[in-house]
Amino acid sequence: MKTVKLIDLGLIDYKQAWDYQEKLFDEVVQIKTNNRKLPPESIIQTPNYFIFCEHPNVYTLGSSGDKQHLLLNEEQLEEKNASFYKINRGGDITYHGPGQIVGYPILDLDNFFTDIHKYLRFLEEIVIRTVLEYGIETTRSKGETGVWIDADNPLKARKICAMGVRASRWVTMHGFALNVNVDLEYFNNIIPCGIVDKSVTSMNKELGKAIDEAEVKQKLQKHFTELFECQLK
Repeated sequence: MKTVKLIDLGLIDYKQAWDYQEKLFDEVVQIKTNNRKLPPESIIQTPNYFIFCEHPNVYTLGSSGDKQHLLLNEEQLEEKNASFYKINRGGDITYHGPGQIVGYPILDLDNFFTDIHKYLRFLEEIVIRTVLEYGIETTRSKGETGVWIDADNPLKARKICAMGVRASRWVTMHGFALNVNVDLEYFNNIIPCGIVDKSVTSMNKELGKAIDEAEVKQKLQKHFTELFECQLK
Protein backbone atom coordinates (compact mmCIF):
# COMPACT_ATOMS: atom_id res chain seq x y z
CA MET A 1 0.00 0.00 0.00
CA LYS A 2 1.14 3.54 -0.74
CA THR A 3 1.46 5.68 2.39
CA VAL A 4 0.38 9.28 2.88
CA LYS A 5 1.25 11.32 5.96
CA LEU A 6 -1.81 12.95 7.54
CA ILE A 7 -1.26 16.41 9.05
CA ASP A 8 -3.96 18.45 10.80
CA LEU A 9 -2.88 22.07 11.25
CA GLY A 10 -6.12 23.18 12.92
CA LEU A 11 -7.02 26.87 12.59
CA ILE A 12 -4.06 28.50 10.87
CA ASP A 13 -3.36 31.76 9.03
CA TYR A 14 -3.66 31.27 5.28
CA LYS A 15 -0.18 32.58 4.44
CA GLN A 16 1.39 30.41 7.12
CA ALA A 17 -0.33 27.31 5.72
CA TRP A 18 0.59 28.31 2.16
CA ASP A 19 4.26 28.67 3.13
CA TYR A 20 4.13 25.26 4.81
CA GLN A 21 2.62 23.72 1.68
CA GLU A 22 5.31 25.34 -0.47
CA LYS A 23 8.03 23.93 1.78
CA LEU A 24 6.72 20.36 1.51
CA PHE A 25 6.02 20.77 -2.21
CA ASP A 26 9.56 22.04 -2.90
CA GLU A 27 11.09 19.21 -0.91
CA VAL A 28 9.19 16.59 -2.93
CA VAL A 29 10.12 18.24 -6.24
CA GLN A 30 13.77 18.41 -5.16
CA ILE A 31 13.80 14.69 -4.36
CA LYS A 32 12.42 13.96 -7.83
CA THR A 33 15.04 16.21 -9.41
CA ASN A 34 17.85 14.51 -7.49
CA ASN A 35 16.50 11.06 -8.36
CA ARG A 36 17.11 11.76 -12.04
CA LYS A 37 20.84 11.68 -11.37
CA LEU A 38 20.77 8.44 -9.41
CA PRO A 39 20.92 4.80 -10.54
CA PRO A 40 17.62 2.91 -10.09
CA GLU A 41 18.81 1.11 -6.95
CA SER A 42 19.56 4.44 -5.21
CA ILE A 43 16.34 6.29 -6.02
CA ILE A 44 14.62 7.78 -2.96
CA GLN A 45 10.86 7.28 -2.57
CA THR A 46 9.02 10.58 -2.60
CA PRO A 47 6.73 11.31 0.37
CA ASN A 48 3.03 12.17 0.11
CA TYR A 49 1.01 14.38 2.46
CA PHE A 50 -2.65 15.11 3.16
CA ILE A 51 -3.12 18.34 5.15
CA PHE A 52 -6.32 19.37 6.92
CA CYS A 53 -6.84 22.89 8.26
CA GLU A 54 -9.20 25.82 8.72
CA HIS A 55 -8.37 29.43 7.99
CA PRO A 56 -9.40 32.75 9.54
CA ASN A 57 -11.48 34.83 7.11
CA VAL A 58 -9.58 35.10 3.83
CA TYR A 59 -10.27 35.54 0.12
CA THR A 60 -7.88 33.90 -2.34
CA LEU A 61 -7.62 34.56 -6.07
CA GLY A 62 -6.25 31.91 -8.42
CA SER A 63 -3.70 32.59 -11.14
CA SER A 64 -6.37 32.85 -13.84
CA GLY A 65 -8.83 34.82 -11.70
CA ASP A 66 -10.17 38.37 -12.00
CA LYS A 67 -9.66 40.64 -8.98
CA GLN A 68 -12.88 42.44 -9.90
CA HIS A 69 -14.65 39.37 -8.54
CA LEU A 70 -13.63 40.62 -5.07
CA LEU A 71 -16.33 43.15 -4.20
CA LEU A 72 -14.48 44.73 -1.25
CA ASN A 73 -11.73 47.36 -1.06
CA GLU A 74 -8.89 47.22 1.48
CA GLU A 75 -10.80 49.24 4.08
CA GLN A 76 -13.85 46.98 3.79
CA LEU A 77 -11.68 43.88 4.08
CA GLU A 78 -10.30 45.25 7.35
CA GLU A 79 -13.80 46.00 8.62
CA LYS A 80 -14.79 42.39 8.00
CA ASN A 81 -11.60 41.10 9.63
CA ALA A 82 -10.61 39.39 6.38
CA SER A 83 -7.44 39.20 4.32
CA PHE A 84 -6.79 38.70 0.60
CA TYR A 85 -4.10 36.81 -1.34
CA LYS A 86 -3.43 36.23 -5.03
CA ILE A 87 -2.03 32.72 -5.18
CA ASN A 88 -0.56 30.12 -7.53
CA ARG A 89 -3.42 27.64 -7.85
CA GLY A 90 -5.87 27.32 -10.70
CA GLY A 91 -9.36 28.76 -10.54
CA ASP A 92 -10.80 32.14 -9.66
CA ILE A 93 -11.74 33.67 -6.30
CA THR A 94 -13.02 31.86 -3.23
CA TYR A 95 -13.48 32.36 0.49
CA HIS A 96 -12.02 30.39 3.40
CA GLY A 97 -13.12 30.75 6.98
CA PRO A 98 -13.91 28.99 10.27
CA GLY A 99 -16.33 26.11 9.85
CA GLN A 100 -14.89 25.16 6.47
CA ILE A 101 -12.73 22.04 6.14
CA VAL A 102 -9.80 22.66 3.82
CA GLY A 103 -7.84 19.73 2.40
CA TYR A 104 -4.42 20.14 0.82
CA PRO A 105 -3.07 16.90 -0.69
CA ILE A 106 0.61 17.20 -1.58
CA LEU A 107 1.02 14.07 -3.66
CA ASP A 108 3.60 12.87 -6.11
CA LEU A 109 1.21 11.56 -8.73
CA ASP A 110 3.99 9.36 -10.09
CA ASN A 111 3.17 7.27 -7.01
CA PHE A 112 -0.49 7.02 -8.07
CA PHE A 113 -1.38 7.99 -11.67
CA THR A 114 -0.22 10.79 -13.94
CA ASP A 115 -3.54 12.32 -14.90
CA ILE A 116 -4.55 15.74 -13.50
CA HIS A 117 -8.16 15.42 -14.69
CA LYS A 118 -8.49 12.08 -12.93
CA TYR A 119 -6.93 13.63 -9.83
CA LEU A 120 -9.51 16.43 -9.76
CA ARG A 121 -12.35 13.97 -10.31
CA PHE A 122 -11.02 11.90 -7.38
CA LEU A 123 -11.01 14.97 -5.10
CA GLU A 124 -14.59 15.69 -6.12
CA GLU A 125 -15.56 12.06 -5.54
CA ILE A 126 -14.11 12.11 -2.01
CA VAL A 127 -16.45 14.97 -1.14
CA ILE A 128 -19.43 13.53 -3.04
CA ARG A 129 -19.15 10.26 -1.10
CA THR A 130 -18.61 12.04 2.22
CA VAL A 131 -21.63 14.34 2.10
CA LEU A 132 -23.81 11.51 0.77
CA GLU A 133 -23.27 9.80 4.13
CA TYR A 134 -25.23 12.73 5.59
CA GLY A 135 -28.01 12.35 3.03
CA ILE A 136 -26.81 15.23 0.84
CA GLU A 137 -26.90 14.26 -2.84
CA THR A 138 -24.35 16.16 -4.91
CA THR A 139 -22.92 16.05 -8.40
CA ARG A 140 -20.48 17.73 -10.75
CA SER A 141 -21.31 20.73 -12.92
CA LYS A 142 -20.21 20.38 -16.53
CA GLY A 143 -17.15 22.52 -17.20
CA GLU A 144 -16.88 23.69 -13.57
CA THR A 145 -14.59 22.06 -11.02
CA GLY A 146 -16.08 21.45 -7.58
CA VAL A 147 -19.06 19.74 -5.98
CA TRP A 148 -22.60 21.00 -6.48
CA ILE A 149 -26.21 20.45 -5.46
CA ASP A 150 -28.89 20.63 -8.18
CA ALA A 151 -26.20 21.55 -10.72
CA ASP A 152 -28.58 21.08 -13.66
CA ASN A 153 -31.20 23.47 -12.29
CA PRO A 154 -30.16 27.11 -12.83
CA LEU A 155 -32.64 28.30 -10.21
CA LYS A 156 -31.38 25.95 -7.50
CA ALA A 157 -27.73 25.20 -8.38
CA ARG A 158 -25.39 25.80 -5.45
CA LYS A 159 -21.79 24.88 -4.71
CA ILE A 160 -20.90 23.09 -1.47
CA CYS A 161 -17.20 22.51 -2.16
CA ALA A 162 -14.72 24.60 -4.15
CA MET A 163 -11.47 23.24 -5.61
CA GLY A 164 -8.28 24.62 -7.07
CA VAL A 165 -4.93 22.88 -7.48
CA ARG A 166 -1.43 23.46 -8.67
CA ALA A 167 0.77 20.72 -10.11
CA SER A 168 4.38 20.72 -11.26
CA ARG A 169 6.38 17.63 -12.24
CA TRP A 170 3.27 15.68 -11.18
CA VAL A 171 3.49 17.02 -7.61
CA THR A 172 0.25 18.61 -6.36
CA MET A 173 -0.62 21.31 -3.85
CA HIS A 174 -3.68 23.35 -2.78
CA GLY A 175 -6.91 21.31 -2.96
CA PHE A 176 -10.52 21.54 -1.78
CA ALA A 177 -12.64 23.60 0.63
CA LEU A 178 -15.79 21.92 1.95
CA ASN A 179 -18.39 24.19 3.53
CA VAL A 180 -19.48 22.49 6.73
CA ASN A 181 -20.54 25.08 9.32
CA VAL A 182 -19.11 28.13 7.57
CA ASP A 183 -20.66 31.63 7.69
CA LEU A 184 -22.03 31.92 4.15
CA GLU A 185 -22.47 35.71 4.44
CA TYR A 186 -18.79 36.12 3.54
CA PHE A 187 -19.49 34.73 0.08
CA ASN A 188 -21.69 37.74 -0.61
CA ASN A 189 -18.52 39.83 -0.90
CA ILE A 190 -17.25 37.96 -3.96
CA ILE A 191 -18.43 36.41 -7.20
CA PRO A 192 -17.48 32.87 -6.10
CA CYS A 193 -15.18 31.18 -8.62
CA GLY A 194 -16.24 33.91 -11.07
CA ILE A 195 -19.65 32.24 -11.50
CA VAL A 196 -22.46 34.79 -11.37
CA ASP A 197 -25.56 32.61 -11.74
CA LYS A 198 -25.08 30.01 -8.99
CA SER A 199 -25.05 30.31 -5.22
CA VAL A 200 -23.06 28.74 -2.39
CA THR A 201 -24.27 26.45 0.37
CA SER A 202 -22.97 24.41 3.31
CA MET A 203 -23.71 21.14 5.02
CA ASN A 204 -25.30 22.82 8.03
CA LYS A 205 -27.52 24.98 5.82
CA GLU A 206 -28.71 21.95 3.84
CA LEU A 207 -29.38 19.90 6.96
CA GLY A 208 -30.54 22.67 9.27
CA LYS A 209 -28.16 21.78 12.09
CA ALA A 210 -24.51 22.06 13.10
CA ILE A 211 -22.27 19.26 11.82
CA ASP A 212 -19.49 17.50 13.72
CA GLU A 213 -16.41 18.60 11.76
CA ALA A 214 -14.14 15.95 13.30
CA GLU A 215 -16.55 13.28 12.05
CA VAL A 216 -16.56 14.82 8.55
CA LYS A 217 -12.76 14.72 8.49
CA GLN A 218 -12.83 11.02 9.39
CA LYS A 219 -15.17 10.31 6.50
CA LEU A 220 -13.04 12.36 4.08
CA GLN A 221 -10.00 10.35 5.16
CA LYS A 222 -11.84 7.07 4.61
CA HIS A 223 -12.87 7.95 1.06
CA PHE A 224 -9.43 9.39 0.30
CA THR A 225 -7.74 6.10 1.21
CA GLU A 226 -10.31 4.08 -0.77
CA LEU A 227 -9.96 6.10 -3.97
CA PHE A 228 -6.19 6.58 -3.87
CA GLU A 229 -5.64 3.02 -2.61
CA CYS A 230 -3.33 4.20 0.15
CA GLN A 231 -3.03 4.28 3.92
CA LEU A 232 -2.76 7.37 6.09
CA LYS A 233 -0.18 7.46 8.83
